[in-house]
Amino acid sequence: MKQYQIEGNKLILKVKKSPLFIRIIFFTVAILFFIMPLAGMLMYISLGNGFHIGFLMGVFFFGIMGFYILRMALWNTYGKETITFNKDQIKYIADYGWFKDGSTSVKTPDSIDYSIRNIGYEDEHKGALIIGGGERPIFCVTKMKNEEINELIEVLLSDISK
Repeated sequence: MKQYQIEGNKLILKVKKSPLFIRIIFFTVAILFFIMPLAGMLMYISLGNGFHIGFLMGVFFFGIMGFYILRMALWNTYGKETITFNKDQIKYIADYGWFKDGSTSVKTPDSIDYSIRNIGYEDEHKGALIIGGGERPIFCVTKMKNEEINELIEVLLSDISK
């Protein structure tokens, strides 16, 4: 199954889902990072002790960590990158399923260059797509096999770039 899909002037790169067990662990840990500080604070207050400013710092710290882990879980479950090629701009959006992030748009250069950024171990032969040619290239993060990226580059050069 290909990790990319082309719909008109849109390129969609889909992240391969991590194993179900790993995703369950990510979601469980993220939920615990949100719930445990609040539960601890409520239990402490319900035992007759007063509110302490440290509770807010704990809720804030664990909330930030929980959000980061939730983001990783969502990316490994629903993650996809959408790149839209228009005449005047190229628009990039990272889609986490529940929310979108990393929206970037760059002016469409006169000629668009495509290349591979190697990721991981050398013997894995995996990388990510780089869309360049202007002052700011777009670095995709979806890890794909280099053969599939080369195939995608050929399709992009013949279809979308026209």
